[in-house]
Amino acid sequence: MNPVNLYSDTQTTPSDGMRDAMARAAVGDEQRGLDPTTSELQERVAKLLGHEAAVFMPSGTMCNEIALRLHIRPGGDAVFLHRTAHPLQAEAGGPAQLAGATAVALDGDGGMFTAADLERAAGGPPSRYSPRPRLVCVEQTTNLGGGRVWPVASVDAVLAVARGLSLRSHLDGARLMNASVAAAVPPSRWAEGFDTAWLDFSKGLGAPVGAVLAGSRELVEEAWRWKQMLGGAMRQSGILAAACIYALENNVERLADDHANALLLAERLAAIEGIAVDPGAVETNIVIFAVEDAQGLVDAVADDVTLTTVDDRHVRAVTHLDVDRGEVLAAADAIAGALAAL
Repeated sequence: MNPVNLYSDTQTTPSDGMRDAMARAAVGDEQRGLDPTTSELQERVAKLLGHEAAVFMPSGTMCNEIALRLHIRPGGDAVFLHRTAHPLQAEAGGPAQLAGATAVALDGDGGMFTAADLERAAGGPPSRYSPRPRLVCVEQTTNLGGGRVWPVASVDAVLAVARGLSLRSHLDGARLMNASVAAAVPPSRWAEGFDTAWLDFSKGLGAPVGAVLAGSRELVEEAWRWKQMLGGAMRQSGILAAACIYALENNVERLADDHANALLLAERLAAIEGIAVDPGAVETNIVIFAVEDAQGLVDAVADDVTLTTVDDRHVRAVTHLDVDRGEVLAAADAIAGALAAL
């Protein structure tokens, strides 16, 4: 029997319905604008996020890195983002290498900083000794912050400060649809105020590949240039885009099931001696809990549950469409057994 896979929501595999949609997709040359399925996806996501245009990318990391390159100018520009944000933690130093960005890491509970934090970090008098404030990035939901949802009011306040300081703004929407379902807020309400925003399809939405970056027509045209330069341009990408369209039509509302399963897992874990977790902080599909030896637990339970460590004392579990309620309960029991043995 395979272990319950709570490693990440990136572990989902295409359903039969999604595979059928991929097999039947109308395709053409994406680089020439002739793939009808890819074009349809781009138009849908642009409308969904409240922007003029969008471009299909192979990954969310490419969306982030190209967006940074669009906004950051050579010569010492600074990007402000939470210290746990994906570009800092999981993109191989890309902001510095690809955009020449100086990253200014902000603190804050649950992967979220405040408008006041941004004001303090970016709002000082201009100085030739310091990087030039240029860009602020928000991650929705927060990954290493525990799947927390940025409230609309908090995002509005951060964007107001950014506009007041003449900063550009970028929304990392890797799990934006999780936030939308959890808070019952349209994704455009969060995304439309940003200069660029993107949506991922290879996580909770269940597609095997793909993300879409949205913005103004001018910025998207420039993003296409960088997509070409970095090797992200494809040919008959409609096969992949079809999976993303299927996900939009079939896998959004069901994200609520993943959220319910994550809460159930957190409640079961909270009752286990040796685990510290606050179920009240679980808002979407990510559960981060504390133990004495994170790697020891991950190794001990590996035959039954696949987990990942955040640091020496914290473990992350992520629910998704390939894990049901029964498997969540089995995972909690396995974790309890492993801790007792340790």
